[in-house]
Amino acid sequence: MGAGDATAIFQAQRPRLVRLAYRMLGSLAEAEDVVQDAYLRWSQADHAAVTVPAAFLSRIVTRLCLDTLKSARMRRETYVGAWLPEPLAGSDEEGGEDDLSLTLMMALERLSPLERAAFLLYDVFGVALDEVAGTLRRDAAAVRQLAVRARRHVQAARPRYPVAPEEGERIAQAFYAASHFGDVDTLRGLLAQDVVLHADGGGKVHAFRNPIRGLEHIVRLFGSLFRKGAFQSAVLIRPLRIDGLPGYVSVERGAVLQTTAFAIEDGRITAIYVTRNPDKLARIAEGVGLGTTGQPVAAVFN
Repeated sequence: MGAGDATAIFQAQRPRLVRLAYRMLGSLAEAEDVVQDAYLRWSQADHAAVTVPAAFLSRIVTRLCLDTLKSARMRRETYVGAWLPEPLAGSDEEGGEDDLSLTLMMALERLSPLERAAFLLYDVFGVALDEVAGTLRRDAAAVRQLAVRARRHVQAARPRYPVAPEEGERIAQAFYAASHFGDVDTLRGLLAQDVVLHADGGGKVHAFRNPIRGLEHIVRLFGSLFRKGAFQSAVLIRPLRIDGLPGYVSVERGAVLQTTAFAIEDGRITAIYVTRNPDKLARIAEGVGLGTTGQPVAAVFN
């Protein structure tokens, strides 16, 4: 295998490897760093000894992710406020075999690194059990148990009746209008009783440090924000699918860019995920023509 052939093989695998690393780490920037590191290792490998390049590369990326998670978990222990994965814009169809929504990624956060790796490789990316065992340096029976425990968590978080994209966009826009115009009656009708709000500012911008739980608490919260004029200068940039969930990009008080995504079941919002940390919004900002502080760098979409 020549150098050109090896590069072509890697480039064909790159999108899948980035998805795997992103689902492991919750950060697209870290995922791309891991995949670049994997490319360097691939370029130095004995390609003649590699019978299945896809499996070989998955093994490299997974092990690099497991190493990265050790330091990532230490960073999250000192993270200011709630931590949410970096929002990834796109439709449900763009992930290929990867259908993990933001809600399910949050469920993965409660797993150990090995459980997460076993579930992603075996259940999501379809890697053979023996190959997963080799990657994780565990026997097949132990890996099967890791995957079973992970599957229980994910199945508990998976919506029973996924919302149609058109309905999800309608509910997302209705939430924006109701919250930003102080329509608490409409807002109350959009939310499930046990709805929870997560907000990630990373200590860089204002955000609620702890989850807000319950319909009445969230209705009172948005009613209070409206009365204080928090939404007077807010601008809805565009509706957007965020990690498979309906949502939107907006510019809020203080010209802060944010994404808002919604988990929806039976026509009601069960979870709200707000990301305001500018470190996590660079790609979103570029995609909609804004800087991470909400300042226009191109046209603002209507």
